Amino acid sequence: MSKLVIPEGYKQILSLYDTQTAIGYIKRTFEDILSGKLNLKRVSAPLFVDPQTGLNDNLSGVERPVEFEIKETRTNAQIVHSLAKWKRMALYRYSFPVGEGLYTDMNAVRRDEEMDNIHSIYVDQWDWEKVIDRNDRNELYLKNTVTDIVNAICDTADKIKERYPALHIDISRDIGFVTTQQLENMYPALSPKERENAYVKEHRTAFIMQIGDRLQSGNRHDWRAPDYDDWALNGDIMFWNDTLGHALEISSMGIRVDEKSLDEQLTKAGCDERRNLLFHTLLLAGKLPMAIGGGIGQSRLCMLLLKKAHIGEVQVSLWDEETMRGCSEGGVVLL
Repeated sequence: MSKLVIPEGYKQILSLYDTQTAIGYIKRTFEDILSGKLNLKRVSAPLFVDPQTGLNDNLSGVERPVEFEIKETRTNAQIVHSLAKWKRMALYRYSFPVGEGLYTDMNAVRRDEEMDNIHSIYVDQWDWEKVIDRNDRNELYLKNTVTDIVNAICDTADKIKERYPALHIDISRDIGFVTTQQLENMYPALSPKERENAYVKEHRTAFIMQIGDRLQSGNRHDWRAPDYDDWALNGDIMFWNDTLGHALEISSMGIRVDEKSLDEQLTKAGCDERRNLLFHTLLLAGKLPMAIGGGIGQSRLCMLLLKKAHIGEVQVSLWDEETMRGCSEGGVVLL
């Protein structure tokens, strides 16, 4: 059953008609601004991939992909969880030069996703990936890219406020950069999510860095697959969500693994069997370009900028009867 929270006194600011119009405006505007700041070109992307290639994102390693048999070929296909690895292969196949990248509309089905105000089994995001020089695999380059993305979001917010003055959007361009180890040191008695909430509430906008490896306590702040982000050069972009009263992750991103970090992280994660898959073989052989990339949640961004309480107000998905009843009673109009 989905978890549902209705903020006290919640009322939708925009009508259903205006909400639909605003969603389209946000998506077109943000795409244009983001692609300009990061030098990205739009490409077409797959809805499903061959499971034997290793291109599907396995998330935390326990989620079950939606898989089906193709009648004509008698082979199986998996609906993508994300395009984290496919994008880097695309940069390689399309011969993108250093300093240029791609973005795409990514639609995915995550059948095992928790369902609540900000999670749905339907995932829509802008997946992007950019070729970088090996010398740019450093924290400064990562932070500069994060700043460009945050500014693209804030520029989009400024434009949506001009069009819909009733929306009082309060997000900050000033980014608090903090590592997961620093968070553990600052808030040792709190859980990882509670640490994020405490920090983001104070800073309004934050980039939580270095996710995936074990902390000094021996615990992980959160899980990250070992074969796309470099755990020392990644993170999550978060904004404080006034409507829901907690931190809202908008983007997971990072500088991608090189041969050395992939080798180390596969062993740490107990995933050495992946070394024989096509993607991993090419990467370990040094044939794939150095890259930075991530995903930016489309519905999450629309929720934030339109001050919505539930992700079902900005995307069409499936919900249990109790959630639909609670939303109806609480003034939350699900699409």
